[in-house]
Amino acid sequence: MVSLDVLTMGRISVDVYPLQVGVSLREVESFGKYLGGSSTNVAVASARYGHRVATITRTGADPFGEFLHDALKGFGVDDRYVTPVPGLATPVAFCEIFPPDDFPLYFYGRVPKAPDMEIREDELDFDAIRAARVFWVTVTGLSDEPSRSATLAALEARGKSGITVLDLDYRPMFWESRETAREWVGRALEHVTVAVGNLDETDTAVGEREPRAAAAALRERGVELAVVKQGPKGVLATDGETTVEVPPVPVEVVNGLGAGDAFGGALCHGLLSGWDLERKMRFCNAAGALVASRLACADAMPEEHEVEELLAHA
Repeated sequence: MVSLDVLTMGRISVDVYPLQVGVSLREVESFGKYLGGSSTNVAVASARYGHRVATITRTGADPFGEFLHDALKGFGVDDRYVTPVPGLATPVAFCEIFPPDDFPLYFYGRVPKAPDMEIREDELDFDAIRAARVFWVTVTGLSDEPSRSATLAALEARGKSGITVLDLDYRPMFWESRETAREWVGRALEHVTVAVGNLDETDTAVGEREPRAAAAALRERGVELAVVKQGPKGVLATDGETTVEVPPVPVEVVNGLGAGDAFGGALCHGLLSGWDLERKMRFCNAAGALVASRLACADAMPEEHEVEELLAHA
């Protein structure tokens, strides 16, 4: 059996980011190619802190899929649970970069279906899922079958053991409606110990956009730790005994798209390290800020000393 600190499950893609900032894709002349996908980026971020990490996902049976395997191994992420789907293309995500707060995303290869929506229950390593110290899944993984059934089966098998995280990760283009998403998110919340998301995502999950009300509603659904990201207002987190609200770390933003995934990897690290709630949130905010100050997502994930240095000078 594989012994893991962090096991993530969900989306993967090739991120193709412009090397010219402040112009539309119509005018961009050159691009960089990177590993991407929210849960996969969280895996990379966790590995940067020295943890044993793997991810469960699927690619196309094509050169872009082979690139993603190479990238995962290069980042120290075990790729044994990353398998190809014949007949489907590896997704590619393009973005435009208009700092400080406008980063439009364009997904290609997710229609008619992305390979990572073809994760199947009968292919899961349930022993590894149960044994991982942190198991991280996303709401996007609930948006289509068979990934939806596989995600719920994994959560049910896990049985709230260890640290089980639901990234609320709501992307409207993957769902027929917010109401449909809320139904399936509700099913997943029954099985997790930690939920993390922004205000739009908490609205989808529990119908609340006010941070404290959203955190309380998540706690009422059985979540032990609720983390509500508020953008420029920072982050609020509560575990029932302690509630903290931590301001953001100011940086010059280059590309904000990877900040949430950096936050997620830092949250895994803080949970595994047993830090108090305020230290966890400060570290997560700083990790997110560092990646927001850089162009890429996975390639930009920081090491612990970089985050601590930023905190020391904040």
